[in-house]
Amino acid sequence: MRVSQIAFAAVVALVIGGPRAQGQQRGDAEERFFLQQRLLDDQLHAEQAKTAPVQSLLDFQWGGWVDYYMFDYDDGEQRSRFGQRPSLAIWTRASIDNGAHELFARMRLRYTWFRPGDEVERQEDWFGPDFEQAWYQIDVGKAFRLNKPSDPVQLKARIGRQEVMFGTGYALDLPMQAVLLDAKLYDFRVQGLLGKSILNYPNNIDRSPPVQSHSDRDFYGVQLSYEKLQNHVPFVYAVWNDDHTKERPKDAFQNYRCDSFYLGFGSHGSLAHNLNYWIEGVLESGHDYGDGQFLRKDYIDAWGWDIGLEKLFDVALHPRVVGEYMFGSGDGNRQWSPTNADGGNSNGRKDTSFAAFGFRDTGIALSPTVSNLHVWKVGGSFTPLERYDFFRQLELGTNWFLYTKNRARAAISDPTADNFSGYVGWEMDYFINWRLSSDLSWTIRWGTFCPGSAYQDQHTRHFVLTGVTWSF
Repeated sequence: MRVSQIAFAAVVALVIGGPRAQGQQRGDAEERFFLQQRLLDDQLHAEQAKTAPVQSLLDFQWGGWVDYYMFDYDDGEQRSRFGQRPSLAIWTRASIDNGAHELFARMRLRYTWFRPGDEVERQEDWFGPDFEQAWYQIDVGKAFRLNKPSDPVQLKARIGRQEVMFGTGYALDLPMQAVLLDAKLYDFRVQGLLGKSILNYPNNIDRSPPVQSHSDRDFYGVQLSYEKLQNHVPFVYAVWNDDHTKERPKDAFQNYRCDSFYLGFGSHGSLAHNLNYWIEGVLESGHDYGDGQFLRKDYIDAWGWDIGLEKLFDVALHPRVVGEYMFGSGDGNRQWSPTNADGGNSNGRKDTSFAAFGFRDTGIALSPTVSNLHVWKVGGSFTPLERYDFFRQLELGTNWFLYTKNRARAAISDPTADNFSGYVGWEMDYFINWRLSSDLSWTIRWGTFCPGSAYQDQHTRHFVLTGVTWSF
């Protein structure tokens, strides 16, 4: 089965907002949306791999897509920034010896253009061609004829550039260079991680200018999940982040290093027929540096959680409803940034502001990081014209968000929220996804953020994006 045949369904699942939406970054809304697109690409390949069963000794597939997007948004500093972004992706997959060995690679080339005067950094820019993913996986039992697929002990190892997610992705959901071990031990699944961040990938939780464009971090982790229960998968994990990122340029009077540890736990599954849920809690500890500090470290003591429900209906028009509550703790001493060293923690030795490497959809117009923030989300979608063949795969949907601070006097990731007030505001997003044919799809998303008392500037902000994708 080709990627184009499952692309529309995957887009729908992402936009409505399941437990993962494909690493959450500060920055403008345009960059945040295309981070969603990058993670969506990973989801598309995962689905494609599942729906292409291996039936021979050697199975080889290839494909790709071309997409073209136009967008216009208000970032709180300029009322309108207009840009265009075409891209090309080519992927190939080979499965050998009935899945004992598997290789996958995907290359991506992007071009971004902004209307003169609308650019944030560059008016136009090329990114790539670059391998977004390139990995080799071995099923140890199959490769060495050690066991059968039905045996209670299994082991796989994947090596290379890949996406790594622990839990439901609230604390860790990133592409990285990694060795990922995946073992099945009777009713338990154990995963081990030894990884390194991709240097030029914008996954640095600290968006201070000397370190925002690159990240040099080592990741270590282990996750244990129990898969015996029919409708529930409880899990617990531990992840260590060891930061080696260098400043560009060097800052002699500010240290930006952040070494953090995450203990996560939760579950996902089904509470009833067509009623899905996910829940994840995270405790963060470690050490970082406060504002203006280059010798003295602060101790991290932060926490966050995410709870979500999704209801599907077996009726005409296929309606779907989602509700979610997200939280990341804040620190009252962080009056300029909830995650950065520069402008960060200014008093005391303890930093209680949550900063992680996961991702959630928090709205396309504001798109805040879940740090010093409560986020409530409700949404839904349906296919209003499914009785007509040409419009069968046309879907309409909406998401609504409400934002409040954890610490009213502390900052959120949007630096234009410049009042000491706890009410951040609310947002409404709408979307249309339409697969016109097996190879061609179109999408449009638009969102409006209405600021609350945390903003002096009370004008509403918008984000509008539309684009087409042709798969081959």
